[in-house]
Amino acid sequence: MATKKTKKVQYLGTGRRKTAIARVRLVQGEGNFVINKRSLEEYFPLDDMRLIVNQPLVATGTQNKFDVFVNVKGGGFSGQAGAIRHGIARALCVADSEAYRAILKKEGYLTRDPRAKERKKYGLHKARKAPQFSKR
Repeated sequence: MATKKTKKVQYLGTGRRKTAIARVRLVQGEGNFVINKRSLEEYFPLDDMRLIVNQPLVATGTQNKFDVFVNVKGGGFSGQAGAIRHGIARALCVADSEAYRAILKKEGYLTRDPRAKERKKYGLHKARKAPQFSKR
């Protein structure tokens, strides 16, 4: 008794923000979100973070067309949410580049945000904070 397995098509995208790195996999489905083996609501309790993560799907109108599976590490909540958004946008471009790329580019979701913490310099307390100056 041989059963034929059909392999689902999946689209991959890598997103980065600050020190967070997200590996995103989009699979045809009903719109389920799994982030580090947890649901979206469980991983991001704040509505702001959920909104950021969903922005590329809302912009392209594909909320209920793809299941999203994410592995994310590094950074904090905000950096991880931005990395996931970037990864989803890049995976959508792989899925249908002509239709989605213009929309995502216009919204700015394909641009990697290069801002990161500046390193501490010697002679200073922090990256730019200097010791108090006294003339005498």
